[in-house]
Amino acid sequence: MSAEPLGKIWPAIFFGHGNPMNAIQHNNYTEAWRMLGLSLGKPRAIIMISAHWFVPEVAVTINIAPSTIHDFGGFPHELFQVQYPALGDPELARRVQQLLTPVSVKLDDTWGLDHGTWSVLRHVYPAADVPVIQLSVDASQPAAFHYELGQKLAPLRREGIVIAGSGNLVHNLHTYAWGKHTTQPYDWATRFEHTVRAALLADNHQLLINYEWLGADAVLSVPTPEHYLPLLYIIGTQQPDDKITFPVEGVDGGSISMLTMQLGAVHSRQKRLTLMGSSISHNEHATSSLKAAPGNDRQPLPLR
Repeated sequence: MSAEPLGKIWPAIFFGHGNPMNAIQHNNYTEAWRMLGLSLGKPRAIIMISAHWFVPEVAVTINIAPSTIHDFGGFPHELFQVQYPALGDPELARRVQQLLTPVSVKLDDTWGLDHGTWSVLRHVYPAADVPVIQLSVDASQPAAFHYELGQKLAPLRREGIVIAGSGNLVHNLHTYAWGKHTTQPYDWATRFEHTVRAALLADNHQLLINYEWLGADAVLSVPTPEHYLPLLYIIGTQQPDDKITFPVEGVDGGSISMLTMQLGAVHSRQKRLTLMGSSISHNEHATSSLKAAPGNDRQPLPLR
């Protein structure tokens, strides 16, 4: 796969990565990720904001050859054998450090690529022929901080870089149907995903930042913030002409949203796969209400 030209604005993508077993399985989700990779072409590099590098600092990987981190337990031996030998990009890491000024950004050579990154990318770019760096999610900062960092990263989209986040819009392992083959989504998971989708389509970034405003549905859908926060980096990069699409949909185990959201160019070959019983259609009335809601503008927020 040859690299695409740098002049265009590259998409920014939030992946719902779900169960680590997706890394070695072939299912509707992984097929959709594969098709997404074919539609994107080959960027200069990828910067991934993964839910699984959730630490009390802002750091970016500077490794030339980042290791494949198996940051989980209790899964089959086969999963622990997976390697994703993508190169790093120290030059891009330093560019990220520059863009995020005055925020202090550590250049980290101890972290590698965690499963939030490689479980998805081994389907999107199976040859591991695109350099990848990771940016940590600072656990000590409020939601608005993460959105602001996304705004600062936005110029990379014009430099041949795909900015990606990996988490899950709804992520509640306490209610997850472990070992069951089919489970309908919980009502609260459906409502929360539906409302967030409508907010995305309405450019209501203030609601997305302040997701706690959604009450009990938010408490159940986002019991801890690390899987939700990568979404805020992605919407922070949004450009005025970006089209929003959802190339992957579905809810796994009743309480893990597999929704993928893409900002920017959609190739004609791109295919949207929806799992039966877990698709959530867009509600025009909800979108109209969100557009009219206070705070739905996307003015830059001051760094804290």
